[in-house]
Amino acid sequence: MAKSALDRIRRAAGRAIGDFHLISAGDRIAVGISGGKDSLALMVVLQELRRRAPIPYQLVGVTIDPGFSGFPAAAIAAFFKARGWQLQVEKTDIRLILEAKLRPGSSPCSFCARLRRGILYTAAQHLGCNKVALGHHLDDFIETLLLNQFYSGTLAAMSPRMLADNGRQTVIRPLFYVAEEEIRRLVEEQELPLFENPCPARIEDQKRQRIKALVAELQKEIPFIRESLANSLRNVQPRHLADERLSGEKLDRVF
Repeated sequence: MAKSALDRIRRAAGRAIGDFHLISAGDRIAVGISGGKDSLALMVVLQELRRRAPIPYQLVGVTIDPGFSGFPAAAIAAFFKARGWQLQVEKTDIRLILEAKLRPGSSPCSFCARLRRGILYTAAQHLGCNKVALGHHLDDFIETLLLNQFYSGTLAAMSPRMLADNGRQTVIRPLFYVAEEEIRRLVEEQELPLFENPCPARIEDQKRQRIKALVAELQKEIPFIRESLANSLRNVQPRHLADERLSGEKLDRVF
């Protein structure tokens, strides 16, 4: 009998939790909930893992209401209540801050993301959470790796486990081994409602879409490309890079 998407993702998330030591007994974890497929899938999987786990830990969803008209905070809260899950809705004035601070013609997305992340960390602290879980999946990791190389000239992606900017919580990303397509299957299988982002200034990330299309095209020729790129994040060989901070040797400048 074929395994369900939930079973496959549960096993993959469990593997990440074990490999990167993401969850320990007694943890209280704030799960960032946007209402999109990734954050809802993360909550479903963590709740399923908690039900089966040999160690106790707590989960609380946190939704940041940015103040845009039509933001579905009530609908998200109703979904959580129906499942018996805890949710904290943080009402904010992000919309007003963006209107006051943003330079004309500039994209609000990165600024808004930083504001929301800071509010999430603060909410986690007030809720007594020592960890914050985010719904980034395998495709997010490898796309960020390539985006930074192609457009920023840096060799960086995201970490499955890192200290938050405020130095108080540990940020965890349990979906490190989970492909985006698997999350889509889970959403369909579980009939999860998806809550639309009503932001009037929302802009499609053209660079990320270009990288996504490039990886999909290369996968036709290299079927294991996603797994290989993900493995490269765990197989860094500093002495074969040109960063003097890693090699400890002074290198001749070429450019």
